[in-house]
Amino acid sequence: MKRLFVEKKPAFRSEAEALTRDLRDSLRLPGLQSIRMVQRYDIEGASEASVQQAIPTVFAEPPVDDVSHEDFLLGAGEVAFGVEYLPGQFDQRADSAAQCLQIVGGGERPVVVAARLYVLAGKLSEADIKRIKGYLINPVDSREASLAKPESLRRLVPAPAAVASIKNFLVKSAAELMALRKDLGLAMSEADLVFCQNYFRDEAKREPTLTEIKLLDTYWSDHCRHTTFLAELTAVEFEPSPLLEPFRLAWERYQKIRLGLNRQGKPVCLMDIATIGGRELKLRGILDDMEDSEEVNAASIVVPVEIDGKVEEWLVMFKNETHNHPTEIEPFGGAATCLGGAIRDPLSGRSYVYQAMRVTGAGNPLTPYDQTLPGKLPQRKITTGAAAGYSSYGNQIGLATGLVSEHYHPGYVAKRMEIAERIATGKITR
Repeated sequence: MKRLFVEKKPAFRSEAEALTRDLRDSLRLPGLQSIRMVQRYDIEGASEASVQQAIPTVFAEPPVDDVSHEDFLLGAGEVAFGVEYLPGQFDQRADSAAQCLQIVGGGERPVVVAARLYVLAGKLSEADIKRIKGYLINPVDSREASLAKPESLRRLVPAPAAVASIKNFLVKSAAELMALRKDLGLAMSEADLVFCQNYFRDEAKREPTLTEIKLLDTYWSDHCRHTTFLAELTAVEFEPSPLLEPFRLAWERYQKIRLGLNRQGKPVCLMDIATIGGRELKLRGILDDMEDSEEVNAASIVVPVEIDGKVEEWLVMFKNETHNHPTEIEPFGGAATCLGGAIRDPLSGRSYVYQAMRVTGAGNPLTPYDQTLPGKLPQRKITTGAAAGYSSYGNQIGLATGLVSEHYHPGYVAKRMEIAERIATGKITR
C-alpha cells in the first residue's frame, strides 16, 4: 500500500482561492481564512519503481505541483476532511491513474482509490465546519472519506440477495398504493401506479419485483418523459417590462401560428412552442430540404455534397438532449452525460459530430445557501458544476463546445431546463 498527496504550489492555487471566496460569500463565513485542496491517492498492487516513474508523469506536474508520501503536514489551527465517491460510483480520476500505472509497470492493473482533501484555516466553529461539509459533499454520489490509511483497497463484494417481489401488489387498494408510492419514493403518480397494477394483474398475471417497479419509475422521471417540456401551460402572464416585451410578442405570434395550423386541440407546452416554427415553415413550402422521419427529437436537413466529383446526399443533423433531473441532483456527471447522449444518437447513425452547444435555465445562483430548498443542492453548485461537467466531457472527446451559457430568473427556484445540442453530418445510405 502506498499513499500520495498532490497539492498545487502556492502560486498556482487559484481553484482553492476561488472556493474560499465562494464559501465566504455563500455560507457567510468571514472567519474562513483559506482552503487548501489536496488530491490523495491510495495505491495497491503497483511496484515502487512504477509509482516513482508515474509521479512526475501521471499524478503530478512538477512545475506546478508538490508531492508528499504517506502523510502531509497540517499547519497550526488547520482542520482537514476528505471527500470520496461512494462505493460503486465510477471515479474517472482513480480509474485513469490505475490504467496509466498498468501501462508503466506492465502486468496486472493495480487498485487506485482517490479522495479530495480540504484543509480549512481560520476561526471556524464545529457548526461552520459541518455547513462546509454539507456544501461540498453531494450525498447522491459522494461521502466523507476516512483520513486513516486502510490496510487494503480490495473490497469483498457480498453475493446479492434475490430480488424481492412486492407482496400483494395486485390486490392493493388505492390508499395502499398511495402509501407504497410514498414509502418507495416513486416519481410516478397514483394513476401511473394503478396502470402498472392493472398490467401485472391482467396481462403479466404475477406480482412485480421491486426492480421492475423502480425501472418503470425511472421512465416517469423528467429525464425520460421530458415532463418539463410536455407539461401543459394553462395560463401565461407577462409583467409590464421592456425586457419581457419581445417574449410577449413571440407568445402572441405563437398563438396565431397555432390557429393557422389548426392545432387548437393540442396542448400548449414548451415542446409545441419549440417545434411549431418548423411546422409552419414546412407547411409554407420553405422547409423543403427537411428530412421526413419518425424521430421527433431531432431535425435533419438534406444537403448535396460533392465527393470526388460525384454529388451525394448528406444529412446535417441537429440533436437536442435534456438531462434536467440528473443534472439537478448530480450537476457535473448529469451535464456531462447530457452531452454524451446528444453525441451517442448521431454516432449510431454513422454521422460525425463536430459542434456542441449548451443552454440551460436555473434558479438564481446568487441565492444564499441558507435559502436552499430542503433536499436540494445550492443553485450556485448546480450551475457551476453543470457548466464544468459539460465542458469536461466535450474536451475529453475532442468535441468543440462553442457555447456554455447559464440563464436564471430570481423567481425560478426549484426547476431546471437544460438542453445540449449537437450538430452532425452523415451520408445518406438508401
